[in-house]
Amino acid sequence: MTAERFLPKHHLRSREDFARVYGTDAYAAGPWLVLRGCANGLDYSRLGLSVSRKVGPAVVRNRWKRLIREAFRRSQDQIPSGLDLVVRPRAGAKPDYQRIAASLPQLARQLAVRLRRMPS
Repeated sequence: MTAERFLPKHHLRSREDFARVYGTDAYAAGPWLVLRGCANGLDYSRLGLSVSRKVGPAVVRNRWKRLIREAFRRSQDQIPSGLDLVVRPRAGAKPDYQRIAASLPQLARQLAVRLRRMPS
């Protein structure tokens, strides 16, 4: 059960970390989520959230954040390690846990493949 915890070390919070992720051109997009990412040199992946006001009122934004965090927490064993991920909802998508949980690991794997192909 401990392996599924969302510890503070798994949070991406600093402005520098977000800038580093946005500085790379690596992303993966699906019908519900858009992921940007870069390698972090650690043996675990970290999650950052970017849910703007365009998504909806605070209730909807907070729901998106809760669902994405929960999907990340539960699928850490399926997400490649050593990535910093910034996740945002796709424009017009509705928050649905099953869809988020299915697409997050899949998009993270796609992103990892793209990062390996990019020149350093």
